Order: sequence, then C-alpha cells, then structure tokens
Amino acid sequence: MSVEELLPVISIGLKTPITKEQIFAANIELGHLKRIDKVFNKGIHYYLDPKSPDISKDASIFFRKSKFDVDLNLGARKIVNHFEEFKISLSAIAELSDIKFERQLPIFKISNSPKTVANEIKKLMAPEFKDKPKEYLTELINKLAEKNILVFEFVETWNKKDKANIDGFFLKPNVIVLKRYQISFKREIFTLAHELGHYLLDEEEIDKIEYDDFANQNLSKIENWCNDFAYYFLSGEFEKVIESIDNSNAQNDYNIDLVKSISDKTHLSRIAIFTKLLLLNKISPADYKNVRNEFEEEFRIAQEKINKQRELDKQNGINTGGSTPIPIKSPLLVSTIQTAFYEGVINEYEFCKKLNIKPEKINSFLYESSN
Repeated sequence: MSVEELLPVISIGLKTPITKEQIFAANIELGHLKRIDKVFNKGIHYYLDPKSPDISKDASIFFRKSKFDVDLNLGARKIVNHFEEFKISLSAIAELSDIKFERQLPIFKISNSPKTVANEIKKLMAPEFKDKPKEYLTELINKLAEKNILVFEFVETWNKKDKANIDGFFLKPNVIVLKRYQISFKREIFTLAHELGHYLLDEEEIDKIEYDDFANQNLSKIENWCNDFAYYFLSGEFEKVIESIDNSNAQNDYNIDLVKSISDKTHLSRIAIFTKLLLLNKISPADYKNVRNEFEEEFRIAQEKINKQRELDKQNGINTGGSTPIPIKSPLLVSTIQTAFYEGVINEYEFCKKLNIKPEKINSFLYESSN
C-alpha cells in the first residue's frame, strides 16, 4: 500500500488531513498511529518492533507477484493478508505436530487440455450431484481436504463498508480461499473449481469472476484454462447437451427454460451456461448482455430484499443474531488443529481461536476426532 493510498484512509473524519511529513517524522502522534493500526490491525506493539518486516517471497503473495488480474481494493488486500498470515501460522503448527501436507494431485500445464484434466480429476474426487448447492460445496471442500488441499471461506456482513472486490484466490502450496455467496452458492462453486484449476497449474492468483471478461475473452491463457477446467468439471454429462442447444434469441425466448433445467441438474449457474453459449457463438453478444442484465437485476432485488429485512428487524429491536453465515470448516483444518492440541502444540484458547469457535463448543470438536 502506497503512502498516497494510506493518507486519505487514515484522515477520514478529520478537518485537517494527516500529512506524509507527520507520519514519517522522528516521533509520530499516538492518535495517528492508532488510525494507521485500524487499517493494518497489527496492534501498537508491532510498530514499536525495531526489526524490519519480512519482505521475502515466503512472507506474502504480494512479494511473490507484482501484478494480479484484478485491481485489489483495501478490503481485498486485508482478506488476502489475513489468510496469508493464517496459512503461515498453520504451517508452523503442522510442522511442530509432525503433519505433512504432501501434494497428492499432479501438476499440469496449460498445454494440457482442460477438458481432459477435468475428466481425470472428476474420476479421482468429484462428489455426487446434490440438489442443494451448499451441500455439494461442502462435499467438494471435504473431497479436497482428502487431497491435502485446504479451503477457507470468508464472510462479509451485509453492512460492511469496505467489502473485498474479489471472489477467491489460491495461495501456494495448498490453500484456496472463497468469498461466501449466501444467495448464489453456484457462483461460489464455480470459483472453487476455478481456483482448483490454479492449484492444478500451481499458479497463484487472486480472482474476481467477471462475466464481461469471459464474453470479451479479455483474459490470460491461465485464466481461460481455469475457466474451461471449471466448466468441464461442473458440466459433467450435460456438456454435450449444452453444446447441442440451438441458437438462443428473442424468438425462442433465449432457450431460458432449457438452460434453467440444465442448471437445475448441474452446479453451473444459468449465466455460466449462457456464457458458454456465447463462446460457442450460439447467442449474440447483444442478446447475452440482455440476459445477463436480467439475471443481475434478479440478484440485486434478492439482495436488496434481504438487506431491507435486516434493517427492518434492527429498527424493530429484533435480534438478528445467527443471520451471519458460518464459514464451512475444512476437515483438514479441523484434524490439523485437533492433532496440534493433542500433541500439546497449542492450548485450548488457541484451539478455539484457530477454529473460530466458542469455548463451550470445544468438546464437540474434540469428540469428533475420536469417531
């Protein structure tokens, strides 16, 4: 983060903005330091440490890559940094507990056919189709755990101001992070399959799934490969059905009912199927845009309805506790933390903190490990 980016953020609400000279002076005001810490959440002690921060490639993806496929906002950078630090912490715990996260799936190249790779990976670990997308997402996360791939979700509350402008990312060697989409699990599933593609290529990236980029084919070879892999991984036996659909236009109502029926029988969203039809030249860019706009309006209205209800409940003094989604916990994370606890590497406080559970829940998680 540049100084020019930081100054406006820490000056919010002040009549006189904080200057570069003030924060680079020999002595900095405690109030200014507290404002800086609200951005980085390190604790005041961090800035008093005379040791310079580690800027090695092992420390962060921001030092391993100089450019990403999305211009990350502050919220996104915070999320990535949080999970990067969590990954490093978990790796240390695993090493002390003599746990190895050895890679079980091969590394592929973009010269390999994404369709062939998808079929190969499906045979190894694809879950059975589930009527409820969340159940499929949970099962896929479990299957990945069996292959030593850690998947995390991050949840952003409905009223959070600084929302991350990303859908997911892959951190070497084995961490995938997803944004929870409570009313669009199919989008989250596609993101997970896309990030799995990055894992298979062993290419780190931070992603925002933009259908405009798909439509304009304005993507790198790696991003195209990962999108194709995700499509073939999720389309299954309906791949040929999708490719056999007649041209979609206003006269045949864009085959909307057929596309919906395919979407209902796969974990591909309707817009993902229409995007494939666009790439197959079976729907014009103008018609595709019309269809996509309708779907986006549906999504906006659904989200607005939920937000209005939450605001109404708040005004009426109704306790909305429990409305914030709980991230799905990877079995690989749970088993790692359980082993570390039994080995004496971490205590009860750290056990609860790493799993983000209340102390009264600890026995249920410890009991799980004995079954």
